Amino acid sequence: MTSPDAIAAAVERLATAQVTRVPCAAVRDLIGTDDLPAAYAVQQGLVQARIAGGAGVVGRKIGATSEAVQKQLGVDQPDFGYLLSDMDVSDGAVEGAAPISMRTLVQPRVEAEVAFVLARDIDVPESEITLELVRDAVEVALPALEIVDSRIGDWDIEFTDTVADNASSGLFVVGRDGRPLTGDGAIEPRDVVMSLTINDEERSAGNGAACLGDPLEALRWLAVQAARFGDPLRAGHLILSGALGPFVPFAPGDRVTASISGFAPLTVSFTE
Repeated sequence: MTSPDAIAAAVERLATAQVTRVPCAAVRDLIGTDDLPAAYAVQQGLVQARIAGGAGVVGRKIGATSEAVQKQLGVDQPDFGYLLSDMDVSDGAVEGAAPISMRTLVQPRVEAEVAFVLARDIDVPESEITLELVRDAVEVALPALEIVDSRIGDWDIEFTDTVADNASSGLFVVGRDGRPLTGDGAIEPRDVVMSLTINDEERSAGNGAACLGDPLEALRWLAVQAARFGDPLRAGHLILSGALGPFVPFAPGDRVTASISGFAPLTVSFTE
């Protein structure tokens, strides 16, 4: 079992890398490669420090849901992290908006995905969390860009490293044209098709089925994990359900567009 001192040391290592923007060594030397409770304890330490600094929890993200991203990261299962208010740069997608600053990022990559806003809590026993239940809990689906990041040098990570590092979170952008899952204008998340371009050149492509077979299945998986951790998903939470294709690097000055069928294109640009 990982000691509290080792968990604290991992939190300090990752937090320092975030503040200085200097990549650090992986934390698996402190928490091992199999101790998931320790990895999530490190994640909680980082999240609680951000909350103490004034950020608020606005939702969750699911990571490593697609086979393409699992291969990129060298992992074989999904994980989750927390979305905080200071990670939300969605105003950068408004027409005429200033470019998004990269000043808090270390080694960013970008991916496109479907996001969900929850209309109600998912706070029931794990055995009751079905695909139908989570679908019914969704208020709207939104197009999203996640700017993933790693505080660990050269993205040299194993599964406990990315879990500890808040599931390699950075920033996120969501569109404003929410679509329901039933009724007029509805979309079916597993059927969407995605193209991500940088400066008008396609750099990533995929579809809804690439995300654990269905972005709603990813949401169901997350709801189960949240229940197990005693921190259920709540009404109003934003959920990033996971990449629909490989993530790709970008640089200051780049213009990134996610085109996800059923939604208006989502475009942002970046500056140092």
